[in-house]
Amino acid sequence: MGLNSMLLILAIGIASNLDNAGVGIAYGVKKTRIPLIANSIIALMGFSLALVGGLFGNWISLWLTPFTCQLISMIVLVSIGVYVLGQQYLTIKQPEVVYVFNQQRLTDETMEQPSDNYLLRVLRNPEDADLDNSKSIGLSESVILGIALSINNLAGGFSAGITQLNILATASVSGLFSFLCTGLCAVFGLKFAAGRLGEKATTISGILLILVGIHQVIS
Repeated sequence: MGLNSMLLILAIGIASNLDNAGVGIAYGVKKTRIPLIANSIIALMGFSLALVGGLFGNWISLWLTPFTCQLISMIVLVSIGVYVLGQQYLTIKQPEVVYVFNQQRLTDETMEQPSDNYLLRVLRNPEDADLDNSKSIGLSESVILGIALSINNLAGGFSAGITQLNILATASVSGLFSFLCTGLCAVFGLKFAAGRLGEKATTISGILLILVGIHQVIS
């Protein structure tokens, strides 16, 4: 595996998981814990979806020319990058209604529609994964949060697979950076209340995905 391939894999892994850093910081600011096992599950989801995306991309590449594969890779990464950049501006947040019961805060309960699906809610806003307001991400919540945070990994793995990058290496790097970005940034947010840095991490993630996508064609 050449240096260029290694750098591309590293760039995909970082770009796919900087969004996790933003969410981690947000949880830290809200003093919501992400236990080691929960973070491990989130990282495993990132690894798994990157691997699935890579296998699918590699399978598709068997019937396409190298340039077509690079073009598709660019479209996928740029599209995800634009989505990541746009979601923080397009997401309409519902006003919160706060109740006090047994000295615990229960938020948004009157604002949720009866048919509102928990998975869809977390996909729209990963910061809402702590549905029971326990200030700690449980096992079931970590699975849903892992899926929500791993969409970028799915796209990154697909891009690696369709351009014949090492799939296992890409998935492993994605899982590693998922673990590091989520866990370390949650601690960082807790210690420094760096809420605005979370938004910047999301923005940088989108820009990096776009740049990596463009590089796939012009390289």
